Parts: sequence; C-alpha cells; structure tokens
Amino acid sequence: MNADGLVASVTFGGSPVQGLGFSIILIVRYILETCCQVSEAVAALRRIPVALSQSVVVLDKTGAYATVFLSPERAPFVLRTPVCANHQDSSVSNDLSGSVASSMARQQAALGALKGSGATLAKLTETFLTAPIYSRDASSPTVYSAVYRPAALTVDYLWPGNVMTQRIGSFRPGQYVHDYGALAR
Repeated sequence: MNADGLVASVTFGGSPVQGLGFSIILIVRYILETCCQVSEAVAALRRIPVALSQSVVVLDKTGAYATVFLSPERAPFVLRTPVCANHQDSSVSNDLSGSVASSMARQQAALGALKGSGATLAKLTETFLTAPIYSRDASSPTVYSAVYRPAALTVDYLWPGNVMTQRIGSFRPGQYVHDYGALAR
C-alpha cells in the first residue's frame, strides 16, 4: 500500500511458464511509487512485461478494485473482481490439477464471504483464517492473510491467534514468529 491508499496484492498465477519481462516485485514497487488510483495501476500492469504468471488485485481508497492476470505468454486481462487466488481464469489455466482446484475453492469461498448478507469485517477475517482459504496443506500452505484498509492507510497481517497492524505514516517495528506446526500432506 502507498500513502495515496493504493493497494497491490500479488498471488502466483498458476503457470510455471517463464518469459522475458520484469519481476513482479519490481513491477509492484513501480506501481506503488507512480500510481494513485486503480485505473493508473491497471494501465501500468497492462503495458509492463512480466517474467512469470502472476495475478494482482489492486484497490484504492475510493473503493475501486480490479484483478489483473499477467503472463509472459499472453496479453494481460482484467476482471472487476475483488479477490484472486493462485490460479488465473479457469479457461486459461494449464490444467485443473489438485492445486488449481484448491485455489478455485479458496477464491469461491472469499467471493461468497464478501457477498453474504451478514458480511462484517469480523466475519470476513474469520473466513480468511479457516479452510478452504486458510490452508495447512504442505504443497500450498497459507503463510499469512492481510486485511487492507486503504482509506485509513492501515493493514492487518493475520495468523490464527495473532494480528499485527501497521499504518502508513506511523510504522511500528515489531516481530512475530508463528508456529506453523506440522503441515498436512
């Protein structure tokens, strides 16, 4: 997130294909340094070549959002959806392996939680810390979740039993070591 309240969140795009382009870390840094709104970020993501398949959700303090699906093997495409997981549109996914099916289930759970009639921040946070979104699977474990509040310039990093909140303009150094225990195989 930048000081203008623009957020960029990255997930793996589901394909191991590599190509000529930039690292998503550099691209996101560029976006956060040069863009203030979702429309500007989407335009930049459409024009910058990427080395690996990645999906980027961008949102801003006005409530605008988009998901941009990037790949070195095809042109970027944009969906007006507030969530993504570790796959891209199922029509362009290379396969429907177990990991893609799990990713699709996580995305559907997130969308369902957002569309529910009783959607509150507390309920959404709880949803992100339970299966299928929170995964203990050794092949694709959840490291942490994040709740971005662009209008307040804050982000909550979430683990079961712990929340670390940071705010643009008042960063507080700290550390947390989470015990992930044994992962399921």
